[in-house]
Order: sequence, then structure tokens, then C-alpha cells
Amino acid sequence: MTRIVQIVNRVGPGSGVAGVAWNLEQQFRALGVTVERFTYQDARRGKVDRPWPTTRWRARLAGGWRQVWFSTVGTKRARQFLAERRDAVAICHNSVMAGDIFVNHGVLLALMRARGRSTWEMYRNPVHDFIYLRDRIRYRGRTHQAVVALSQAAAAELRSTYRRVRPRVVVIPNGVDLDRFSPPSQSERRAAREMLNLGDEERVAMFLGHEFTNKGVSFAIRGLLHAESVLLLVVGGTDEIIAAGKAEAEELGVAERVLFVGPRGDPRSFLSAADLFVLPSASEENALVVLEALASGLPVIATPVGFAPEVIVDGANGFLVERDGRAVGERMRQLAALDRTELAEWGRRARESVEPYGWRGVAERYLELAEELLAERERGSSSHPRHPVAGRSG
Repeated sequence: MTRIVQIVNRVGPGSGVAGVAWNLEQQFRALGVTVERFTYQDARRGKVDRPWPTTRWRARLAGGWRQVWFSTVGTKRARQFLAERRDAVAICHNSVMAGDIFVNHGVLLALMRARGRSTWEMYRNPVHDFIYLRDRIRYRGRTHQAVVALSQAAAAELRSTYRRVRPRVVVIPNGVDLDRFSPPSQSERRAAREMLNLGDEERVAMFLGHEFTNKGVSFAIRGLLHAESVLLLVVGGTDEIIAAGKAEAEELGVAERVLFVGPRGDPRSFLSAADLFVLPSASEENALVVLEALASGLPVIATPVGFAPEVIVDGANGFLVERDGRAVGERMRQLAALDRTELAEWGRRARESVEPYGWRGVAERYLELAEELLAERERGSSSHPRHPVAGRSG
């Protein structure tokens, strides 16, 4: 049976990279696989980072420092860790330049382009320069045997950005916990709505994201101008960006129909209270929240980025729209006009559309890839020297 080491900044339930690693870890163990972690804290060897002032720029400096440190010192220590586990297959999710499989959770250049940033804005940041050069080495060199892209679009984006990608590229989408995220019962829906002081007849569109600009909350707010009966429930954000969102809603005259609840660890009660989900992102690799919303029986309005075009069937379980307030609003209005029976049918199709993407099946695909790499290693037929596990530098 394959032995797995996951290299990741941190592991924990929820969204983002940490949530992906956590879900894979749970499923690997359920399948009888031995799983270990190598995290940022493991690389620090118990040393605690000194506290940074909580200003915006200080936080960015701290984040940049951690990126560089984990990419350099963290790589050396990860290779030492793996050198003692020669029988393992390592899956890397982050900055470290080690591991048999690298999971591409995002391409910085593509993200910056999606946000409308110029080449100068990209390269004037020395941390961005470092990340680009690091990943150019990663994708064009022999650091990894395989790269996992989270969607067909992400695989194409990776190749168009770096032109030549030496490791094998395999598409394995993220999964969703089909037990944890499911359509609510009538009593669960009623309780979730009572918590928010909502009646049963109000039509609620939910947005979930911790970073509002890329995720497009502004387009959802502007969409309310074209969806007069819809209330927008916004989950996530920080004090600063929530204040900016409230100011925009006030300026547009829709503040009474926008409810900001802030960051929440568990979104299920809010999904239970909603009738539809909206995420007009500029870029995504594979948004877990889209899968979670569909699994919860919510039709999804999203931009055609990342995995969304591969799971959303326009007019069946949601809509693919331009990143435009009117386009988002018109689809919100269309769904809000449905009666309860019609909306329930959309919810049934939403749930069915993600049933092939349970985490168990996703974990099995990773294990199949790991077994292939192990077989290549045993045959000695791979031209890739497995330096991270052998402890050699590239």
C-alpha cells in the first residue's frame, strides 16, 4: 500500500489549500494509507514566528517573507524529511521545491492578469519576481515527476504561462464532502433563516469569499440593481474590505438588501438559508465553495473560470456569466422568480451534478497516480531523478 507525505503550509478543515490537504488526508487514511504531514511549522522545528504588526503592509511583508523562507530553507528541510522516507510518495501543495507530485493551486501571473494588473505592476514586487522564477524552475525542471492541475482550464493556463512544462500534467479536480454538504431539510432551512431573521419567502443569494476583489463581491452587489427582490448574504472578508463593501452598497442604494456576516468557520447554516449562490470571480483554479454550494442544492451563478465551466451546465444547475453587474443581476432575478417547486428542481440538478466529485473518488485518483510513479521508480524507467526523496539537490 502506498505511503503518502503531504507537504503543505498548514492542514485543517475548511476551504483553500489547507482544506484540500485535510480532506485528502482523511480519505487516504480511510483507504488504509499511511499519511504524514510536513507543514510550515514542521519546517520551523518548533520555532514560533515573531508577531508582526497587523497593518496591511506589514502583513504583506510577513506573507512575502514566509513565501521566500518556505521556498528556500523549507525546501532543504523537506528534502531531509523525505530522505528518511524513501518508500513514500510526496504530494506538495505549496512553496516547497520538493515532492513527487505538485498540486497547482494557482498561477500567479495568470491571477495578476485576471485582476487587470500590468507587467510592471507584476514585476515591481520582488516577491512576485521570486515566485515567478521559482515556479519557472519548478515547471521546466526536474523537481517533480507530475503536476496536478485542478481543471482542464488550469492545465491550459499552466502551459500557456510557462510554455514548456517538463513534468507530466494530470487533471484531478478538487472534491466535495457529499455527507457534510447536502440539501437542507425543511426544519434546517427554517432554523437557518430564523438565525438571520429571514422569512421563508425572501429570495437569498449567497456569496462566500475571504478576498472580495478577486472573488467579485462588487459585481454581486451591483447585480442587486437588476434583481430587485433578491437579498445578498455575504460571508467572509475582513473588517477593512467589509467596510468597503458596505460603502459600495450604500452608494448604490441597495444597503438594505446586503447582509454582511463576516468570516465564519462553517458555512453550512448559511448555505441552508440561501436559495442560490453567486461567485463572479476573476480567476479560480477550482473553487471549493462552488462544489459545496452545488452539493447543498443551490444553483450557482459564476464566471467561466477554473472548474466552473466543467461542472456548471448553463440553464440546468446554474449559469455562467460575464463579470458584469447586469449579467449577474439578470440571472439572480431569473432564479428568484421561480416558485418553490421549480427552484427545488434546480437544486436537485445542482446536487446531482457534483455527486461524481466526492473526496473519496478524488483521493483514489491521487493514489492511482502515486502507484504509477512508484511503478516507474521500481522499473527504473523514469528519466526523472527522484532527488527530493533521495535528498539530492536538483
